[in-house]
Amino acid sequence: MTVYETERLVVRRWTADQADLDRLTDIYTRDEILRWLPPFTFEAAPAVERWRAMHEADGRFGSWAVQVRETGVAAGTVLFRPIPGGDGEVEVGWHLHPDSWGNGYATEAARGAVERGFAAGLAEVLALVKPDNEASLAVCRRLGMTPLGRTDRFFGLEAEMFRLTAPR
Repeated sequence: MTVYETERLVVRRWTADQADLDRLTDIYTRDEILRWLPPFTFEAAPAVERWRAMHEADGRFGSWAVQVRETGVAAGTVLFRPIPGGDGEVEVGWHLHPDSWGNGYATEAARGAVERGFAAGLAEVLALVKPDNEASLAVCRRLGMTPLGRTDRFFGLEAEMFRLTAPR
């Protein structure tokens, strides 16, 4: 089920299809991904169900598959959701498989999510990035996000926080 499309990507819901579950497991069990995320235990099928429920509760939000239009490969996940433990702040984030790094997919998918959120009436969107995650810091800069400095307010981890406000 397509959520939105960009020039090169189809952003869709993750499904309980075995190919999606296998790809999710491959992404969320890799050390090169996990080093940038808060500690958690990942099980693909329950995650897909949680993400489906989030999207059904409020269609603005979810954690969606970033599928490359040309190949049909799920490059990773773009998330757009209220920050857990926050006061209603909405975050955009991305977790791409290493075989999809360096193609601009994170920026393209995140830009689409943010534009969709602004079109739905959101005034601002945040991003939280571990301070030494240079690739994700670069995505924030390419999105035109304003750095707000470091915070440990969310997830119990120190992160660089960025904000993007809706155009007037």
